[in-house]
Amino acid sequence: MKILVTGGCGFIGSHIVDELISNGHEVMVIDNLSTGLITNLNKSAYFCEVDFMTSEAERLIIEFQPEIVFHHAAQVSVQKSMFNPIDDATTNILGTIKLLEYCSNAGVKKIIYASSAAAYGNPNYLPIDEEHPIRPVSYYGISKHTPEQYIKTFCSTKELSFTILRYANVYGKRQDSTGEGGVIAIFLDRLLNKEVPIFFGDGEQTRDFIYVKDIVNANLFVINNGDNEVFNVSTGSGVSLNNLYDLMNKGLNTNISPKYERPRKGDILHSYLDNGKLRELGWSPQYSIESGLNDILDNLDK
Repeated sequence: MKILVTGGCGFIGSHIVDELISNGHEVMVIDNLSTGLITNLNKSAYFCEVDFMTSEAERLIIEFQPEIVFHHAAQVSVQKSMFNPIDDATTNILGTIKLLEYCSNAGVKKIIYASSAAAYGNPNYLPIDEEHPIRPVSYYGISKHTPEQYIKTFCSTKELSFTILRYANVYGKRQDSTGEGGVIAIFLDRLLNKEVPIFFGDGEQTRDFIYVKDIVNANLFVINNGDNEVFNVSTGSGVSLNNLYDLMNKGLNTNISPKYERPRKGDILHSYLDNGKLRELGWSPQYSIESGLNDILDNLDK
């Protein structure tokens, strides 16, 4: 099958590309390398270094004629969205609209969109299911949710199906440790370099940390499942930053205390997602936070 992955040199996208190719699919990657890394690129993929919002990207997609599109190209920083909402909206909202037009013109059968738990905002209840009110507290949350509405409306008027996956906090190999989003990558980098990590808040805030291999499996699962539906992709449980950090200290045989600073604007105190809807279809996470961390630590030099 011919499959396009936008953002295929990024953290999550590159893992999806690897698995698709290992399963025998023909994969095209579109990535402008603004945050993605060429070192993440699978050498068996057809690579186009181009911004997916350009006419050149449209030409390449129509020429390739993919059956499935995984859309992972995005502005992914909450803090950057708060300082530059125009750039955030241009990439995440307008870019998705353009991609939908390209998909229609290229005869794509299905688009699988990477959304985010940031769409929910501060929860009314836990765990958060797909019916929870949408009240994002950051521009990033707005710009990840708004394309969902465009996708639903666009696909209802075209011969194009979709699946929307709202990710919890994803972690794993290749995650950027220089931004604010990859908490585990940041902590790991600090601990390996004997540096003190910074906690924004008291460390008791909780997140649903899901291993990237489970995210990959969910994406491949919905190629043939979950048409025209929205699903949370998560472990279904929350872990505090303090507990997470203790596990990492233990795994690395370190004993470095973090530094606590004031909470940041736009950050949510507690969040974990109900994954029951996707479980009912047959998918389930295979990694706990402990087994996921151990897999990372066991493969640090690989």
